[in-house]
Amino acid sequence: MKTRQLGTSGLEVSELGFGCMGLSHGYGPATNENDAIALIQKAYESGTTFFDTAEVYGQGANEQLVGKALHHVRDKVIIATKFGFKNGRNTDGLDSRPERIREVAENSLRYLRTDYIDLFYQHRVDPDVPVEEVAGTVKDLIAEGKVKHFGMSEAGIRSIRRAHAVQPVAALQSEYSMFWREPENEIIPLLEELGIGFVPFSPLGKGFLTGKMNADTEFDKTDWRNVMPRFTKENRKVNQTIVDLVTKIAGEHNATPAQIALAWLLAQKPWIAPIPGTTKMTRLEENIGGADISLGNDDLAIINKALDNISLQGERYPASLANLQGR
Repeated sequence: MKTRQLGTSGLEVSELGFGCMGLSHGYGPATNENDAIALIQKAYESGTTFFDTAEVYGQGANEQLVGKALHHVRDKVIIATKFGFKNGRNTDGLDSRPERIREVAENSLRYLRTDYIDLFYQHRVDPDVPVEEVAGTVKDLIAEGKVKHFGMSEAGIRSIRRAHAVQPVAALQSEYSMFWREPENEIIPLLEELGIGFVPFSPLGKGFLTGKMNADTEFDKTDWRNVMPRFTKENRKVNQTIVDLVTKIAGEHNATPAQIALAWLLAQKPWIAPIPGTTKMTRLEENIGGADISLGNDDLAIINKALDNISLQGERYPASLANLQGR
């Protein structure tokens, strides 16, 4: 797999990373540990060098999986993890106090079986802690050799500018896909201006763009899509229009809808590195194939014109998960 530079930070990653969250958190029961480790290792063997985890994905459980899977190739991979939630649970509120950042860093180093974190993100902006203080704390961790690069997740333009002035932000991680294009309005132009890389999470629209679900799909009771407005039965029925579009384009390129969705993201900017996740080996192989699909300017113009004419229904998050919306 080819590599990309995340902005001007000097951080080089595989053009497609692997989002490890779903192995432990968010989309139903945790994957069997041996199967999860095998999946992560298969991703590495297939050319993936960029792996994404976080404290909040099972309160360290996901980081431990990543550590077990990759410790023997630690110098050949880029591992990103995150801090920012109280007690390591996204239901307990935000906490980016300097002492908490340091606590999470030490835990993550232990869980990941490493002595440095390649990319340490603030998972969500904490309104009670100035971002300058957050950036300054990570700057100190970088000076101590415990962290290599600073990142932010779902941050707004003011927060990014303020943090970047204290410690350069190497990458922003936020949701971006054909299913959620809001970053195109202000975020992407700002990242280009400041030389910050972009790491889209949910690049397959939380699975919707794969074409493997419809209005009748039933989610596991622990799957958080059950509470997301965009994934109600009624909204999935309306939003099927975008799946039909991606499926049509896929047929024209001898590809799958998931591969087209990933190829579209890769074509947006050379400093974008999406992190699709999966719990299935076949889906992993399919996703990696998305890096081999090349969409030309004519393809992109046709796709974007069609996307502009599709009105998607439903909010990303319910009010009860307001702390995940970003600031």
